[in-house]
Amino acid sequence: MTGARRTPGDTLREARRRDSQTKRGKVLAALDAMKDSGTAITFVGVARAAEVSNWLVYRDGVREHIEAAMKGQDKAARRRREGGAGASVASLATDLELLREENKALRQERDGLKRAVQRSLGAALDQEGARSATQRIGDLQAEIHKVKDELAAARAQNTALKRQLADAQEEVIAVREAGRQMFKSINRPT
Repeated sequence: MTGARRTPGDTLREARRRDSQTKRGKVLAALDAMKDSGTAITFVGVARAAEVSNWLVYRDGVREHIEAAMKGQDKAARRRREGGAGASVASLATDLELLREENKALRQERDGLKRAVQRSLGAALDQEGARSATQRIGDLQAEIHKVKDELAAARAQNTALKRQLADAQEEVIAVREAGRQMFKSINRPT
């Protein structure tokens, strides 16, 4: 790298890309194995054989390979039918039952994954909420300390002002008394 730091998002994207390539490779390998063994190729069958989710086999770049293999099998099956070799009713019933079981398993997998995502998102939201609450508590405690300091300063100022008021009142009383005494001495007959 050129010294640029990778973000967690970059790391996750790279891991997802590698995982996607690996899974696509598994799909193509399973498709080749199914062609070689003569197994009926279906999107669900390929997904199951490759042990990947259904949606991957429908993605661009994968779907085309499966569709081409299915067309090739259809042509071969048509040739066999025209030659007299077709699938029996029992075989078709077995395939239908297998597909039903596969659908049931896929629904259960989907539901399990949905629950896991919900739990994961809930945990992430709880963690973010706890972080926000912790930050808010810290802010409120700092605000409380600030208000307490301001209150102590206001009380000290209040006490000082009361002292000054008392001193000023005593001075006013003394000045009044002195003024009375002065008027009395002036008004006295000599």
